[in-house]
Amino acid sequence: MANPGYGKRDAPDQRPRTNHDFAHLPPREAAVAAYIDRLPGGADISVKTLAKHLPYGQCALRTTLNNLHQAGHLRRGREHLTGTSSQLWITRTWFTRTARGDDWWAAFTRGDVPTEYEAQSPAEQRSRPTRSRAFILLAALGRTAPALSLSQADCAALAPLVAEWFERGANEESVRHALTAGLPTPVHHPAALIRGRLTSKLPPEPAAVRPPLRMLECAKCGVPGRAEALAGGVCGECRGETVPPRAPSAPVAASAVHAYAATTRAALIDRRRERPRV
Repeated sequence: MANPGYGKRDAPDQRPRTNHDFAHLPPREAAVAAYIDRLPGGADISVKTLAKHLPYGQCALRTTLNNLHQAGHLRRGREHLTGTSSQLWITRTWFTRTARGDDWWAAFTRGDVPTEYEAQSPAEQRSRPTRSRAFILLAALGRTAPALSLSQADCAALAPLVAEWFERGANEESVRHALTAGLPTPVHHPAALIRGRLTSKLPPEPAAVRPPLRMLECAKCGVPGRAEALAGGVCGECRGETVPPRAPSAPVAASAVHAYAATTRAALIDRRRERPRV
């Protein structure tokens, strides 16, 4: 485990682990990513520590982590501790098995994490699934309570109500319990009963929590910056914007160099003459 503030931190809203999460990466990057993915939160994922447990050298691991950074699986940055009066910024390293685009990471720094379709990688967005998380939960209710078996049309109509529960912090188990506990006998209209329970038992909106201040490194140049500067995933220089050049320093004249050398030489001779002879 790493020192506090330097260990691995899991990014929010990751999908369940599968055997092909890193199939799009080269073999070395895929192996290192799979190893990091299975480490617990707070584990030390520095180059030196990884080199002790993996069959790669530090240079190779440093390159691998940079490649994972560019692929959207890893981001390094700093985060300000909220709830304290100090101005302390701590180092963070976030990891996600689901590749995230630059827009997602920019939203993450603002505390506005996209959900479902917006949180998908660009490749997944091109093949958007037809079934959402809420739809799958409703379609599976019949396995837990056969009296609540729903049609495809009913699942599609009720999915927005379930999605609102998820937005308020509920998980699948709490939604399933609210819909299946204490069912009447018999259930004449499953869709109407579920709609009524989703509406009447809707949990309250969570209190607004101020997101922590974060500064992530640019995906290309590695320079840390605020979310506004990284809105496109890269800094202004990487986006091709004009960066004002630094004013070149005036060249030192040769005469000044010779004068300085002569002065230094004379001072050294004087110090040697002043030394007492033994």
